[in-house]
Amino acid sequence: MYILRTCFTAAVALLTVFSVSTAQADEAVDKARAIQAQNKAAVVTVQMVVKITWSMGGNSNESEDKVEATGTVIGADGLTVLALSSTDPSSISKTMGSKFKMDAELSDIKLLLQDNTEVPAEVVIRDVELDLAFVRPLKKPDAPMAFVDLNNNGDVQLLDRVVTINRLGRVANRVYSASFEYIDAVVEKPRRYYIPGNDPTSTSSGSPSFRLDGKIVGIFVLRAINAEAGSGGRRDNVMPIILPAVDILEGVTQVPPFKEE
Repeated sequence: MYILRTCFTAAVALLTVFSVSTAQADEAVDKARAIQAQNKAAVVTVQMVVKITWSMGGNSNESEDKVEATGTVIGADGLTVLALSSTDPSSISKTMGSKFKMDAELSDIKLLLQDNTEVPAEVVIRDVELDLAFVRPLKKPDAPMAFVDLNNNGDVQLLDRVVTINRLGRVANRVYSASFEYIDAVVEKPRRYYIPGNDPTSTSSGSPSFRLDGKIVGIFVLRAINAEAGSGGRRDNVMPIILPAVDILEGVTQVPPFKEE
């Protein structure tokens, strides 16, 4: 009888733990869905034509392609931030070594909004060090655009979970996705940034990340360093990171005002 009672007590305890864990998981999912619903209109597709010229070892070539990238609108005037490497791959060409040269020329830039409205835009600032590009409509919008307020930001710590929002491509009918990402590491120098886990998700460069309380954490970009002789190649010289919102705010202060018509 004692053995049966002990087994029953253990089973009840395990069931209780399982129920609590399930409830907590459901709560996190509900919060993630609410964050996605509140912020998805501020996540846009940035369309552009990129002409690339490269050379290495005396050989050269050029190509021109229409590409798309994820951007996050951070101002009511349509100011949008995305990863520079998504618009200009030459910004991370240093990962290929000093003998490799690449230049990129952008044209026909457009913001594709939630309702698929196309807004002609231009790059107003590039920050190679932080892998940021700031894009803005050519004309100030008549009505305020949906945006993520970078001032409402929050910090995260090791093993915290964040929610990311991405807009998928044409093959997925441009629906919005949401993913959970874990913070695998926090780097403090030369500046603070977060390293997400490498589990496959729909998160892409330019996707915003949020804490479960809805505060913006930062934007996904690529961190790249110069290739060195004997290094493991590009794989060891570049990695995705979450750049904190406070660093992006520094770039916002450098954006020039709209020109008077």
